[in-house]
Amino acid sequence: MRKIVFGINTTINGFADHTVGIADEELHDFFTKLLNDVDAVLWGRKTYQLMESFWPRAKSDPGCTESMKRFADTINTLKKIVFSNSLTEVNWENSSLASESLIKIVNKLKSEKGRNVAVGSLTLASQLLKQNLIDEFWFAIHPVVAQKGPRLFEGIDVIKKLNFVDSITFSSGVIVHHYLNN
Repeated sequence: MRKIVFGINTTINGFADHTVGIADEELHDFFTKLLNDVDAVLWGRKTYQLMESFWPRAKSDPGCTESMKRFADTINTLKKIVFSNSLTEVNWENSSLASESLIKIVNKLKSEKGRNVAVGSLTLASQLLKQNLIDEFWFAIHPVVAQKGPRLFEGIDVIKKLNFVDSITFSSGVIVHHYLNN
């Protein structure tokens, strides 16, 4: 059975603001490795538009490092399912708009054969956490205190205890914590 895997960058004070993190070689290589175990990613509109604005063309960017190129190769080939009430089309390679509810699609994906499914959106992760549908959590905690941005699991009204598996420390000070759902 496939697992639903949530991986996210966050600051020490719980903001998931991509503009303040340490996006270095180790971090890109880590997320590329995580994505190598999935064959689909689920995103909301905001995350999709953020990712789509850079990664399809990343390799032509003069500042694109080798680890960023590997990440681009990986993310560009994955199936991307986008949940949006406002988008009418998505144009990034292997992308499609969800035609059913998040919970229905996730339950269907979990029952199908294939590799794991990644969730890369705070809103979707919060909805899936409420329904106890996330199997693995990867929190990349950056040694940064931010002033703004969306907060991790904001508005959650459940208590969820996770099982600690391991942690990885990068030379930048980023610490990735890996947890399994009970």
